[in-house]
Amino acid sequence: MSAQAATAQRTRPIQRLALHSTVTCSAQATVYGKCILATYTDVKKDICKEEFAAFKDCIQKAMKKR
Repeated sequence: MSAQAATAQRTRPIQRLALHSTVTCSAQATVYGKCILATYTDVKKDICKEEFAAFKDCIQKAMKKR
């Protein structure tokens, strides 16, 4: 296997993650991003926990579908 082919195989999971996070889970990503943007000056633990959990669940479900 060539080095280029090995690199292409290693990037596939990250490419899948990028696709799912920007296309499949865009609504959840937007909600989470807005929460972070609204609260970044007053950072507290778990401040956007619910939004992150919804985004994480969407990504995990999308990554399982192959």
